[in-house]
Amino acid sequence: GELNGEMVKNLEDNQAILEIKTDRATYTVPAQQINIAAISEQIGTSVALQDIKIQIEIGEPKEDTVKLVENVADGTFEIVAAPIEFTIRATYAGTTIEISKFSTYVERTIAISDDVDPSKITTGVVVEPDGTVRHVPTKITVIDGKYYAVLNSLTNSIYTVVWHPVEFSDMVNHWAMSAVNDMGSRMVVEGTGNGWFSPDKNITRAEFAAILVRGLGLDLESGETAFSDVKVADWYSGAIRAAHEYGLISGYDDGTFGPNDFITREQAMTIIAKAMNLTGLKNRLNTQAAEITLHSFEDEKEIASWARNGVANVLQAGIVVGRSTNVLAPKGYVTRAEVAVMTQRLLELSELI
Repeated sequence: GELNGEMVKNLEDNQAILEIKTDRATYTVPAQQINIAAISEQIGTSVALQDIKIQIEIGEPKEDTVKLVENVADGTFEIVAAPIEFTIRATYAGTTIEISKFSTYVERTIAISDDVDPSKITTGVVVEPDGTVRHVPTKITVIDGKYYAVLNSLTNSIYTVVWHPVEFSDMVNHWAMSAVNDMGSRMVVEGTGNGWFSPDKNITRAEFAAILVRGLGLDLESGETAFSDVKVADWYSGAIRAAHEYGLISGYDDGTFGPNDFITREQAMTIIAKAMNLTGLKNRLNTQAAEITLHSFEDEKEIASWARNGVANVLQAGIVVGRSTNVLAPKGYVTRAEVAVMTQRLLELSELI
């Protein structure tokens, strides 16, 4: 579909949503996410908006990209829908600007072929230029008797749908078995080796940030981080940079992040509360009632003042419950099983999976 900048500006002013449909996919873009003002600034404010072309495209990726995906998938996961590329670009007099990042989730649907068993789909993924893949929040829906994968993402790229079942051997009969295996199948959590997940091990702040970033489908950021104790070479630096970029983490007052410290429940809930802003879940809460939820816990006074709002919001949303009926244990550590359950609930309640 092709529009000019003037049309996009009018659509933005009316908070309109653009929908491009093909027989294989649908792309639903809030006009405000195109952000014609930012494009105009890059091209030159003296250029009339009607002279700027905005192209929104659903297309097939290049053949070498498709082969790259197939090579990565080999033995790791099964591709159940042909990869599709979603692109938005602005063009003017030989200048092209790609709009590849959004401030809110943008929805795409990919049609599932009739010969694919819809129960054998675990998630949608973004295919990176180097052929690696990352999870994006995905759910399966039925429209007029046909199955579709609904993917929500904060970036533009190449997408496909995969079957990647995971069952950790040490999760059998564990209270969090369903959530952990689901998050493992979605490529959000990883095991600790030999088919184990180690559900009752405490989790570090770096591990927690990495799992939440993967769960939200955020694009890993490269380069220096804002924290003096997170180096570019550290395995978690990309996730921590992305979490900071999206306003999920702020670190300690001394400019460090403490990546290897175990994360406390109140710290985890504060970060998840910020993620609720990103997914839109926070807007559905009754903020006046949120604080009241804290009063039912006898250790309410142990919650740090900076964490109270976040803890209240996460409790009210139902993402986290107390360690018992009336004990919250805000200073207690979070286990690997608990973070899998928290991430799953955040995505489910945000209607992203």
